Amino acid sequence: METEGYYFYRFGEPETLTPTKFAPPRKVQPAEGAPAKFPANACGFTLLKRGCRVQIPIGPEEEIYGFGLQLKGFACRGQKKALRPNADPVANSGDSHAPVPFLVSTGGYGIFIDTARYAEISCGVQRNDAAVAKQADQGVMTDVNELYRIREAVGVSDLILDIPAAKGIDLYVFEGQTITDIVAQYNLFSGGGCLPPYWGLGILYRCNAGWSAGDILQFAKGLREDAIPCDTIGLEPGWHTRSYSCSFVWSPERFPDPEGFLREMQREHFHVNLWEHAFTHPESPIHDALRPYSGDYLVWGGLVPDFSLREAREIFGGHHKQLIAQGVSGFKLDECDGSDYTGSWSFPNSTLFPSGLEGDQMHSLFGTLYMQTLMEALGAQGTLSEVRNAGALAASYPFVLYSDLYAHSDFIRGLCTAGFSGLLWAPEVRDAASKEDLIRRVQSVIFSPQAIINAWYCGQAPWVDWDAKAEIQRLFQLRMQLLPYLYTAFYRYATEGVAPVRAVVSDYTYDREVRGIDDAYLFGDAMLVAPLLAGQKERKVYLPAGEWYDFWTKEKVAAGWHTVATENIPVYVKSGTMLPLAKPVPFVGDETVFALRFECYGPAGGCRLADDIEERLLEVSFECGKVNWPGDSKRYHCEEVEFF
Repeated sequence: METEGYYFYRFGEPETLTPTKFAPPRKVQPAEGAPAKFPANACGFTLLKRGCRVQIPIGPEEEIYGFGLQLKGFACRGQKKALRPNADPVANSGDSHAPVPFLVSTGGYGIFIDTARYAEISCGVQRNDAAVAKQADQGVMTDVNELYRIREAVGVSDLILDIPAAKGIDLYVFEGQTITDIVAQYNLFSGGGCLPPYWGLGILYRCNAGWSAGDILQFAKGLREDAIPCDTIGLEPGWHTRSYSCSFVWSPERFPDPEGFLREMQREHFHVNLWEHAFTHPESPIHDALRPYSGDYLVWGGLVPDFSLREAREIFGGHHKQLIAQGVSGFKLDECDGSDYTGSWSFPNSTLFPSGLEGDQMHSLFGTLYMQTLMEALGAQGTLSEVRNAGALAASYPFVLYSDLYAHSDFIRGLCTAGFSGLLWAPEVRDAASKEDLIRRVQSVIFSPQAIINAWYCGQAPWVDWDAKAEIQRLFQLRMQLLPYLYTAFYRYATEGVAPVRAVVSDYTYDREVRGIDDAYLFGDAMLVAPLLAGQKERKVYLPAGEWYDFWTKEKVAAGWHTVATENIPVYVKSGTMLPLAKPVPFVGDETVFALRFECYGPAGGCRLADDIEERLLEVSFECGKVNWPGDSKRYHCEEVEFF
């Protein structure tokens, strides 16, 4: 990593209620000296009636990425991004479940903009400069696509940071050799990436919203009988007495004995995850105590807690501690993104909160503060849970984003874009238009941060309708095989800040062929995944410099572009990789010992294995057909080695 640390710049008089005020402790220190790549001396600042702006010159070859989870766009040069939380983003405008005021440039730097306002970022605007060269005559154009396409700017271009309401802004700048290096610095600045418990990386199945305790137990036992791996069962709105808004109280009709239900689930080795949102129903036992620490407008008749206040967190989190004590392992935090632009069901931007936050600021911070509140309630208990909004500096929270949208191509793009901003994204499967669609979607889920089947409106498992149980069983078993590899990737996320799933351009920043690739991604440090959609007979796959191997056939594949047709999901492994694959287990327990088969690709190489029980890294290597194995641990046993 070229530079470790961050550079700090203050323009004007910034607001005090910003993301850094509520962030966890940093794991990186200020850098010494001046930045080598960020043009600090050439930046401009202007105070406007509407707020303020910062102008940053960018080079003609720079590409810009980031701004949180982006489902509708990827490379941002020449575009304007409006960073507004929105549950249903329908265009490449910047709206997102998780907008983050962080961007990264192929020029070797990233910028975190410390604001909770709805910033607008213009990624390359041409200056009114007397030195601008004369542009070529375009002639008369009648093709609409050509007329409005993004064009290369002539002369000096600026990156414009437009911050409404504020009289100033703090910027934090990170530098590195690659985008991966830069984002890692931002993630360490955010407190480091999360490290979920091992079981959190297994399969999560969310049940039909109306199922009772008996229905869920019968289904869960059926998974065990059918040898279909699963670690976590998710309960949807039906577990509450009231769900829009929420009571956070077990329904006596569907769950007459919640403690007994949870004990039975534990005997079957299932963790239980509860759906909720924060809007608190008048019948909730915490409603009256929470009211003084809530916003001045309601959502679905429920209070909007001000989670920036300790009192609100203690009241809300205190009630959740009771659920956790009963045996709940995690929560799905829904509806915290809002739908101001497509559904209009959330609180107004002018809402006032007792902390002094205004509605737009709370929208930007709400998901992150909500995660903080639940993490305080969970205490030392590990989780890998779900959230529908996460903003700035959220890498340390073990929550994965999801969406009510469902285009498979958008879901794959989310796997590429989330990693630019310290976020995790799950392309969950709900239903399918065909058996092929189901399998293609599940393939993407297997190679993602969290493997979720969200059957909340399905009367039976989605694979039953398509007679696909055998195929789904094999894919779920593949996920279990990958757990040691994936857990170790998360360990690196927590200790070094490197995202476990990231765009190809993140590692291969200076390969211009990858700058627009938004349908393939890196899964850990050694695997490149290129999903196929239903109906696609083939696709093009680009492999960056170096030697690669087909994960399925074990054949060596040269770098460059390839046309691929397969019923499997195209997956490639870098030469020099020692891939640890576990014998599939139905679930991960505290005493689970993984029997490993190491696949060794190339003449020499190795891997690291994070052991969560002994809390250490195992260093493993191979060369000339020989393996250096440090010995079995409480979590791993070396059973077999293959060389390719």
